[in-house]
Amino acid sequence: MISPSASPDAARLDWTQWIFPGPRRVFTEAEILRTGLGRWSTGIDCYVISNVLVLVLVFYPALPRELLLVILIGALAMAALGLAVGRMLWRQPSRTRFNGAAVALGVLMVMVTLAMTKLGLRDQARDLLPFIAGGMTLMVSSWWFLTLYRTQQIGARLAELDAQEERVAMAQRLATAQIQPHFLFNTLASLQHWVDTRDDRAGPMLRSLTRYLRATLPMFERDRLPLEQELQIVRSYLDIMQARLGQRLSWSLDVDEAAKDKVAGASLPPGTLLTLAENAITHGIEPSLRGGHIAVRAWLHEDRLRLEVQDGGQGLRAGACEGLGLGNTRERLRAQFGESARLGLEPAPDAAPGCLVWIEVPAVAAE
Repeated sequence: MISPSASPDAARLDWTQWIFPGPRRVFTEAEILRTGLGRWSTGIDCYVISNVLVLVLVFYPALPRELLLVILIGALAMAALGLAVGRMLWRQPSRTRFNGAAVALGVLMVMVTLAMTKLGLRDQARDLLPFIAGGMTLMVSSWWFLTLYRTQQIGARLAELDAQEERVAMAQRLATAQIQPHFLFNTLASLQHWVDTRDDRAGPMLRSLTRYLRATLPMFERDRLPLEQELQIVRSYLDIMQARLGQRLSWSLDVDEAAKDKVAGASLPPGTLLTLAENAITHGIEPSLRGGHIAVRAWLHEDRLRLEVQDGGQGLRAGACEGLGLGNTRERLRAQFGESARLGLEPAPDAAPGCLVWIEVPAVAAE
């Protein structure tokens, strides 16, 4: 009896599997390339051929002596054929290819048996029939399990990549939302006041804000952003904040001159460095009455790209923990670069005031 909660698809029996077995899903070449899964291993070839030789040795006493060489050559030829079909199914697993290979193997075995009969080897063909049937069963079963395994492997990898891309997309939407409303409102309020009072600072701030918005609004639609563009955005942001905070804020931006082209050509999830700069202002400089200095640095350290944002603000408080911005950035870096990406938050070095947040990713992956 079928439960009322069971879906119609679960209750329906797929009769096609009796006559045309195999997984229904067919992957495109683009999907298979996207998975990045490994190629066919030569170790499988060595394993199969060595097992064929072992089987021949095991059944040696039962084999007709006059056909021993022919059987050995035939077994190796069938192993090579089985491996060739296995590679085909590995590249593109589908029920059509599996069933086509199984039918072709059956036809081939029938033709071999008929040929032996025509050549007057009826008795030998009858003696070899159990071995032929056993070999066919073993080969078709191997193809069947290979097709199922490969289909599940590719499907699982695609599902993992889809979930990963969804996490990255969600992180990007969160990063977009992190263009802080209070930052924009406060900046516009300052700008309006300076315009009303005909303050000379209004013009430069308006130009910096325009550059900032023009760069930041569309950037989160992309998976990666060149570091050179990210640095321009950070410059515009720090220009705006320096105009607002006045003498409470000073900043510097240093890029490794020895590897300037490689550093500038690297790419990261959009908003990565901007988030670090925003955190330094929000949690380091603004709460401090005396303000402080923001130092942004980018350079190559051995085979890794390192980014640092150090502020001279109030420093890490006792019990401070990673906030949404840094947690979001860490997740996006992990989605792009895997476990090789690192992000750290620590007190400023050399007993200096403030704190230091840094990012390291493989330079080759960043390029």
